[in-house]
Amino acid sequence: MKTTPWLYIPSLYLAEGFPYIIINTVSVILYGALGYSNEQITLWTGWLYLPWVLKMFWSPLIDANSTKRRWLLGAQTAMSAVWLLIAGLITWHAFAHAQETQNLTFFILSLFGFLLGAFVSATLDIATDGYYLLALTPQEQGYFVGVRTFFYRVAMILGSGILVSLVGLLAKHGVASPYNWAIFFGTMALFFGVCALFHSFCLPRPTEDKPVAKTQGKAWAESFGEYFKQKDIVYILLFILLYRFGEALLEKIVPLFLLKPTAEGALGISMQAYGLIKGTFGLGAIIAGNLLGGWLLGKFGFKKCIWPFAIALVLPNIFYVYLAAVHPGLTMVGVLITLENFGYGLAMMALTVFIMYISQGQYKTSHYAISTGIMALGMMIPSMLSGKLQALLGYQGFFGVAFLISLVTFAIVPLSFKIKTLDETEAKFNHHLTEKKDEKTN
Repeated sequence: MKTTPWLYIPSLYLAEGFPYIIINTVSVILYGALGYSNEQITLWTGWLYLPWVLKMFWSPLIDANSTKRRWLLGAQTAMSAVWLLIAGLITWHAFAHAQETQNLTFFILSLFGFLLGAFVSATLDIATDGYYLLALTPQEQGYFVGVRTFFYRVAMILGSGILVSLVGLLAKHGVASPYNWAIFFGTMALFFGVCALFHSFCLPRPTEDKPVAKTQGKAWAESFGEYFKQKDIVYILLFILLYRFGEALLEKIVPLFLLKPTAEGALGISMQAYGLIKGTFGLGAIIAGNLLGGWLLGKFGFKKCIWPFAIALVLPNIFYVYLAAVHPGLTMVGVLITLENFGYGLAMMALTVFIMYISQGQYKTSHYAISTGIMALGMMIPSMLSGKLQALLGYQGFFGVAFLISLVTFAIVPLSFKIKTLDETEAKFNHHLTEKKDEKTN
């Protein structure tokens, strides 16, 4: 009897989503709460994208060695150990009374901890996405693309919203900082330990989940060769790199803008309010955007949806210019960020489907990893520069420039209409859906 994907897809993508948001966003909030400058935070945490950029280079080794199932179980277990390490470093930092040299030592050690976690997380991404492509039929892959994205986004909003709000609540109820953060990372260690145990029992063992029958060198060369020999590869690369360019500039600055003191030009909201806005209203908006985006893509196809989705991604960025200029009340902040999250949830479905459609053939796992690695490079460089730009221009000037730069998305959308691979894969996918409907009718 086949195990239903409903048993394991939600938990797999919760586990895949948490590390990315914690390493790239919650680390920013943690360092901001401990008093580090925006420029210092964005520059050094920007390097944490590096493993997601480089994962394309070791993804063929995952294809050529062992099974995706074993890789993802091992990565989940290692992730639990990384969170324990970071919780221990934070506890040590609290005992050290936060002297200046100790602040520097903690910053360096914790950054290495997060970097280690990023390498583990990138490996988990490769294994989980590869397992998804092997364990599910083409029809199931199409059906569960919305489900996997939904739970991935739930993890991201829980990690950067509700759980951060609970960190603030712990401080409010007498758990001194940074011990509240040690509890946060300890909880994540427990979660990943439970996930690894649960998945070791419930994950099916697909017959196709086996090493690619090539030498490691040949597997690496062939997977890269096939990827970069795709039709219209230049258009594919430009689309992946630039579709999220505006978001890359905003990703690390927005949490600092919301949480840092008004004396610095930021909004100075509490962690509880931040968690409510990002973790409750933001969660609902992204879920709604994901569900609507998945439905629209399934009904109308990628090329009919991409323009309105791109508009929904870019135009809400202007909200931050208004927030920085006016400093409105919490209600208006919540409304505008909720609308922005809805547009983000809608638009990101297009990129998810885009990458899935161009990741085909025997090296589909490697191709998916190469695509997401290129996407990470497009996030890494702008995010590293964002702190310097914000320090130079102030929040209002920074958000204005970031909005103008984000318009590059509109310049690269037309390139997607020239990519024949999308048409071919979408036609194949629609053929599978037609066959499935015919089976049900008969």
